[in-house]
Amino acid sequence: MKELLEQINSYYPLSEETAEALLNICTEEKYCKNDLLQEAGAAARYYYFIKSGLIGYYTMDEQGNSVYKIFFEEKSFVASTAAVIKDKPSEFNIIALEDCSVIKYPAKAFRELINQYHDLALFHIHYLEKNWVVKKEPLEISLKHETAKQRYLQLQENKSLYDRLKQHHIASYLGITPTQLSRIKKEIN
Repeated sequence: MKELLEQINSYYPLSEETAEALLNICTEEKYCKNDLLQEAGAAARYYYFIKSGLIGYYTMDEQGNSVYKIFFEEKSFVASTAAVIKDKPSEFNIIALEDCSVIKYPAKAFRELINQYHDLALFHIHYLEKNWVVKKEPLEISLKHETAKQRYLQLQENKSLYDRLKQHHIASYLGITPTQLSRIKKEIN
């Protein structure tokens, strides 16, 4: 649980009392490659912190193809956040793309702790601001204004993530077919 607290404290430091209360609702879980942590259409009941492994966040298009929105590596927090906040079923699947070890904590209990512990609420605010506003905005702009080739080149810059993704994941994330991805790769080389 040390990694979880280190990551939280990088956003906002927790008191010992708050950390203890948080750790009391946490459990460690293992997921095998292709296991779903969250299924679309089901209530979003948990937040996850990735200790090891790679996780994908996707929905299905009209043809039944997976459309990846984002990928999460170690030291990332993952949840169907909008579904938790709205208390509605998730629109996304969250899947283990590799064998994963995560720390899992119930969204309802976490939200109760946020109301009780000011420092935990500040962590949550700082986390949401950085990851759901500051980091997300350029991604949304790139989806509207950049070509698949430009977005592919940006993805390649994150070598640790890029090297772990399968080609069909990359194509899905870019919103193109694997054949189109092959053409882009050939053009670049």
